[in-house]
Amino acid sequence: TSLHLLRGLYALGIQKSIATPHIIGDLYRNTPETINTALEKVKEACGKEGMGMELTAAAEYMLDDHFMRLLKQDKPLLTLHKNIILTEIPYTLPPNNLEEMAFGILTGGYKPILAHPERYFYYHENYAMYDRLRDLGFLLQVNLLSLTGYYGKNVVKAARYILKKGLSQLVGTDLHHERHLAALQDMKNLALFNELLGGKAFNDLEM
Repeated sequence: TSLHLLRGLYALGIQKSIATPHIIGDLYRNTPETINTALEKVKEACGKEGMGMELTAAAEYMLDDHFMRLLKQDKPLLTLHKNIILTEIPYTLPPNNLEEMAFGILTGGYKPILAHPERYFYYHENYAMYDRLRDLGFLLQVNLLSLTGYYGKNVVKAARYILKKGLSQLVGTDLHHERHLAALQDMKNLALFNELLGGKAFNDLEM
């Protein structure tokens, strides 16, 4: 499955991919060891196929109690680049201590990216929260498929608002399975990405 998805990204012109498996305290207790072991297997398989994809891995950290314990440990977190980490918050309810967690991340020496802020429905009635997230120190990363209607009309509106206001300079595939890949490959969606993202090609984007 990993090879199939990577072949699809490579065919779109993406030559570097950062895999970000979830780390969620009560669901996915991934560790640097489990993630890096899997990474080496996939890299070896890519090499055997002659695929010139530069593949690395980090993690997508749910901002929960487990994450806060990890943050306080001596072991470094898995980063996308230097001190930049990818984070997410629950879809169901907004965290009541987001300011505290943001402060802990920043004082811990990390710069957080918040994944898919446009998909948190509780912000759809209060777009000012996107500015607030930036003020707290989060970089905002929009999902490409959020721009297409894949996750619904309200998500499209929120994603376009974030881009129009210049609140996000990052996009991500959030590629999990074949249906995501097919949507990313759809010619209408590719044209839409080019239109909304300033005519940039896929390999010019921060993925």
